[in-house]
Amino acid sequence: MPLPITIRAATDADLDFLVESNAAMALETERKVLDREVLARGAKAVFAEPHRGRYKIAERDGAPVGCLLVTFEWSDWRNGDWWWIQSVYVTRDARRSGVFSALYADVERQARSTAGVVGLRLYVENANDDAQATYAALGMGDSGYRLLETAVVDFF
Repeated sequence: MPLPITIRAATDADLDFLVESNAAMALETERKVLDREVLARGAKAVFAEPHRGRYKIAERDGAPVGCLLVTFEWSDWRNGDWWWIQSVYVTRDARRSGVFSALYADVERQARSTAGVVGLRLYVENANDDAQATYAALGMGDSGYRLLETAVVDFF
């Protein structure tokens, strides 16, 4: 039986794990190689300005095995915040052992107990069937929206 999972707020001491997790996630899901210096600056910006978001770390036996970032989107239609789950990563050896479910449960509990939060959202790569099945099993469903974008800076 796997050891229990502990969820905690990330600190700047977790920077290396966050950078490596984001780099691995981009490579695995989108075949993109991200610049680790840019990733480090991006994570540091979250710690420096908490309005940008907050990272969560999942640990097993004191070692990080997963992470995610929660960011915020104001909804004038609902007069509240959507919490976006981003930058999800679970280490290979910890997958299918409840790590993401524990991270999600922690975020959902906090969202439900925070005034003004109207819901949770995330986006998932169209071809990532495993992740989509995991999210559906946790009660998430298709929002009926398509995500469109225009990049103003070219990183790739």
